[in-house]
Order: sequence, then C-alpha cells, then structure tokens
Amino acid sequence: MKLITYSKNRSTPLESSETPFLTWSISCGILIDGGIIDIPSAWAWPDAPRSVKEILEKGPSCLAKLAELADRADILAPLDSVRLLAPILKPGKVIALAGNYSEHIKEAGLALGLSDSPRKTTVPRPFLMPPTVVIGSAEQIPWPSYSEQIDYEVELAVVIGKRAKSVSVDESLDYVAGYTICNDVSARSVTFKKGRAERPWDEFYDWLNGKWADGFLPIGPYLFTRDEIADVQNLEMELKVNNEVRQKANTSQMIYPVADVVSFLSHTMALEPGDVIATGTPAGVAAATGKFLQPGDRIECTIEKLGTLTNTLGQRPEKFYEPLVE
Repeated sequence: MKLITYSKNRSTPLESSETPFLTWSISCGILIDGGIIDIPSAWAWPDAPRSVKEILEKGPSCLAKLAELADRADILAPLDSVRLLAPILKPGKVIALAGNYSEHIKEAGLALGLSDSPRKTTVPRPFLMPPTVVIGSAEQIPWPSYSEQIDYEVELAVVIGKRAKSVSVDESLDYVAGYTICNDVSARSVTFKKGRAERPWDEFYDWLNGKWADGFLPIGPYLFTRDEIADVQNLEMELKVNNEVRQKANTSQMIYPVADVVSFLSHTMALEPGDVIATGTPAGVAAATGKFLQPGDRIECTIEKLGTLTNTLGQRPEKFYEPLVE
C-alpha cells in the first residue's frame, strides 16, 4: 500500500455570517490508481486512525483492515485535489547515518574513516535530529540564518512499524513498516566560527548543527509498506538539481544494509512506531563538488519504486546569525 498524509480544503461557516470560508484539515489515506481513499471517512470499524503514525501504533490488524479498504472502497478523491505532506508528520525520533556509502566517504577525503572491510571492523555512526526537520514533498526548504553553504543528500528512509529493542539482524526487517525517500539537507558552513576560541570537537558539533535546521529533512511523497518492496537492497537512486544529475547510486552499495542498521540501532535505543531512519547518502554531494545549492533551486530525489520527492530551496537570509558578534 501507498500510505499518505495530506491536507484538504474544508468549508467552515463564520460565526457572524452564513458565508463559509476555506480552512485546511489534515488526514491520512491510501493512494491507489483511481485516487485517494480517505481512511477516516472509509473506516467501517470503531476508532478510525487519524494519522499514519496512529496506523502503525495500532499494528498489523489495522494494516489488514486498510488492505480491505483498498480492495472495496469506492469513494475516492483525486490526487490533485489535495496537498501531500510528509507521511509521518512528527516522528518520535529521526535517526540518520553518517558515512554509509564508501564512495561518499572517499569523496569527503576519508574524513569519516574507511577500512578495507568496514562491516567487519566498524559499526554504523548514527546521529539524532529533531522532529522539526521534517517537511513534505513540494514544500520549500527554509535557508537557515547560520550557514552560507547548503547541500543536498538523497537517502532511503526506513519507517519503523513496531517497537524494536535488541532485535537480531535476521528478524529486524519484521519491525519495519515501510520505506520512503528523504533529502538530508545539510548546512556545510556555520557562522559560529567568527570570534570563537577553538576547542576539541568543535568541527564535529558544527557539522551536527548543520543537520538540525527547520525543514532540513523533506520526506515523502508516500510511505510504501514493506510488502511492496521485494528487495530494499537493490533500488536505483538519483538526485537532480534543476534537472542536472548530481547523485546516482544503488542501495546495494550501502556499507550497512537496512537489516544491520535496524538491528544495531535497536541495541542502542528502543525504536518505536513512526520513527524514521535515514540510511545515508551516496557520492556526489556539493561539499565534494563545490556545487552548493542556490535560492530557488529545485531538488528532485528519486528512488526506484518509491517515487520522486521534490522541493525548492528558499531565499538566502539578508543577515546571518553570528552569536559572538555584538
């Protein structure tokens, strides 16, 4: 199934007038060839789920009922009548991986480190991001006030379907709800350096701050349930900026496949339904090529079978934040 979150027009009467005005309501649905099945409206049982995250929290029985809806629902809304949002609006956790493609590590000058047999001699390098990084397809990415260089990173995103704690590699995919696309936008320069006394780890924290800006993780446009993807480790992926191909790879090139990543993370923290894992980016980022994003650039992230995530970059700030400048 293709699960979506979307906003739709709703007429609401004014208290002092009979003339209605339009507001936007948020709902969740199943996208099929004929249009959108609005899940709360078509639900024939008690306690209709109101979000994709709630669907995952309700578990396999809820997904089974959705499969029934997809087969028999006859009330459809056209896709062009709604605005798609991120499939999971407010994930409990967003976890991303640094350096999960060998060629990306090499283009970064091996700064992230790479051994001859990384899967045998190293472990994944995860980092957390706040839920405020998440936006949907077609939304504008805000340019943060603390960086003059903005980069892009196409990544496969994994969405957790049930609580996972210390699960084995062999069973870890059973805890995955499905897959979508994300763009791990990155601020490659920070304005914190001016006037700053250097300390150990400053560069690491500068890099980490560059991942946390509002709207820096577009996700979508759909969440494909796991049964739709026969082999998640063999999907072509591509990123274009204004129709120019900047990144092109295959998920088979991951150092740590999805099963390894989910198992590893579940040993470091409990994974909950709706948590999102960004699994790392391949080579071709602007930090290596010097082709940083410019205001108004159109970024298209495509992963085979998962669709295309499209966003534009907002305007460059007139003034940048320099915390140590009076």
